[in-house]
Amino acid sequence: MAQNNANQMPMQTSLFGGDMAVGEPVAQPEPEPLTLAERAAQLNEQLSRAAYEYYALDAPQMTDAQFDRLLQELIHLEDEHPELRTPNSYTQRVGGYVGEQFEPVRHARRMYSMDDAMDLGELDAWLERTEEAVAAFSSEPVAYTCEFKIDGLGVALTYADGQFVRAATRGDGTTGELVTANVLTIGDVPRTLDPAGMGRITNGGFGQSVEVRGEVYMPRHSFVRLNEDSDAAGRAPFANPRNAAAGSLRQKDSKVTAARDLATFVYAVADEGPLQVRSQWEFLEWLRDCGFAVNDHARRCASASEVHTFCERALAMRDELDYDIDGVVVKVDSFAQQDALGFTARAPRWAIAFKFPPEEKRTVLREIRIQVGRTGVLTPVAEFDPVSVAGSVIARATLHNMDEIERKDVRVGDTIVVHKAGDVIPEVVGHVEELRPADAAPFRMPDVCPSCGSPVVREEGEVAYRCISIDCPAQAVERLIHWGRRSAMDIDGLGDELVRRMVEQGVLSDVADFYTLTVERVAAVSTGRVNKAGNDIVVGKVVARKIVEQVEASKQRGLGRVLFGLGIRHVGANVGMVLAQHFGSLENLSVAGVEDIAQVEGIGPKIAQSVHEFFETPQNVEVLERLRTAGVKLTEDRAVAADAPQPLAGLTFVLTGALQKFTRKAAGDALKAMGAKVTGSVSKRTSYVVAGAAAGSKLAKAEQLGIPVLDEDALEQVLSTGTLPA
Repeated sequence: MAQNNANQMPMQTSLFGGDMAVGEPVAQPEPEPLTLAERAAQLNEQLSRAAYEYYALDAPQMTDAQFDRLLQELIHLEDEHPELRTPNSYTQRVGGYVGEQFEPVRHARRMYSMDDAMDLGELDAWLERTEEAVAAFSSEPVAYTCEFKIDGLGVALTYADGQFVRAATRGDGTTGELVTANVLTIGDVPRTLDPAGMGRITNGGFGQSVEVRGEVYMPRHSFVRLNEDSDAAGRAPFANPRNAAAGSLRQKDSKVTAARDLATFVYAVADEGPLQVRSQWEFLEWLRDCGFAVNDHARRCASASEVHTFCERALAMRDELDYDIDGVVVKVDSFAQQDALGFTARAPRWAIAFKFPPEEKRTVLREIRIQVGRTGVLTPVAEFDPVSVAGSVIARATLHNMDEIERKDVRVGDTIVVHKAGDVIPEVVGHVEELRPADAAPFRMPDVCPSCGSPVVREEGEVAYRCISIDCPAQAVERLIHWGRRSAMDIDGLGDELVRRMVEQGVLSDVADFYTLTVERVAAVSTGRVNKAGNDIVVGKVVARKIVEQVEASKQRGLGRVLFGLGIRHVGANVGMVLAQHFGSLENLSVAGVEDIAQVEGIGPKIAQSVHEFFETPQNVEVLERLRTAGVKLTEDRAVAADAPQPLAGLTFVLTGALQKFTRKAAGDALKAMGAKVTGSVSKRTSYVVAGAAAGSKLAKAEQLGIPVLDEDALEQVLSTGTLPA
């Protein structure tokens, strides 16, 4: 989703575990097919949420490829049915987000997004359309400037009389976030423009203000070093250089940014009018004269065939670069032709981004190793000869389950094809049949657990094989890791490897042990590495103190988080919060019968049985009592007893957009606990719509129907008082 802006554009116990982060759904009848309007609304909501996670949180949950597919589907749907295209459609706005931690800055001119060509066929179609459009108003041939599409964070840099005065993120395209102090720490950003460039601004630049646009990125070698440092400190690593760059630039403390080794490429201007340049190619030369960092691989192409050649060369050399690129930006070179072609609602007509396909490499599958998770599930993992894919070296990838292995028919010894899904997640695509060794045998799941030797079973109707031992050491480690995850008890600084080391060294055995940790005990844990003198490197008091502080803070997370962190089978984050809100305390839930639990909305008999069995197990009760003694909060705020009044009974709410103080699920569960009905679509029967950031078509429909809209502050008032705003 990162765009290259164009000119003028810018308790888990040691005994039982549970499945991953989703609860067991209640059996429902097949849903009715979506109408075209409902599908468009669904696409808009998915795209808006994904953009918020990408731009605002720097934590995308959707791959770029998935995002692009959804966006293309929406564009096609609106092209076929123009009545579905509304002013609030994602196709009519620039992707991005303006956070609240920085001062807002309005750009000199709007920074647009970019339309995509997903293959050479789509690129050719755009080239043909563009040349036909230009021929209608100009006899001059069309030339193009081709530039690498840098995978970073868009910024706008403002200079007055040649002096750097301001930097802002792209934000929503119209308004960005003021990050001047952080950009000043980036070494290749000029503080004063070179006289050679100033001389090509009207009146030598005096009295002139110019806003240039570019991309802040993190070099690959810096990214590797940053993650090595993070691992040594027990912090979670960044997923990729783009996330690292975005997170580094949007720091409140510029000293943190300065330590992150960022760099820039500049390639666009808000308004070329004051510049004595006539084309994108000349503009890039002007940028170099001024002292900006400009990518050396840009080329001016006189024909479609030259554009093809550039794209093919860029794809071939992406591994050789010290920065990430995910495509090529093709721009009409002439500024006059650009002005005549103009813009759509979200993108220039004179530029397009040719997106690279996922990079695929061949390697040899050496072993399929079984990994035992916190719930006892056996997951096959492919281990293969290391290979560089999409900017990093990978040597393993999950094969998910036995059904997936059989579908792809991969065997030890095979030459396999691997890529990174969305250029992030390593994945085995398949095998090369003609290179299969004669003795390559189909893989078989083991009959016993490789960690503890206990029997392995596959329950009817499930794809997973599972170790049935409650004392399996592999499960204990994974449960402890799960307890500290952000979505559970959120103990920052607890890296997976550190937890493993603490288990190996007898510091941890179950989740209650977290609350017996001292700074001295954590500080003495060996990291498994040695210094130059050959001595063990230990965690140390600085990191240990932070971890113990985070453990102490986790005591206040509430019952919903505790239930999820305990790893009760079939209890995901949402189910944990539903149960916490309904029963209000661990004491109430622990004495509830299966029927009582199953009567909670959204909780089926399978979940109810699993929860009841968990509280019937003496070992689990012992751990819970230790948590209680340690002061862990085992109640949930805003919980409503089953026989309490339902102040929102008879009202229907719809939640849309991204909320800051709640997750959408938590907000919905809290509304339900107060008697409200929460639905996914807006209709005349909707009582209120709650709109967060990046709200899409649901908000537009609510306004059209005259349905009251609540912001997050109003929602908080409703949940706190049970009364609606006047």
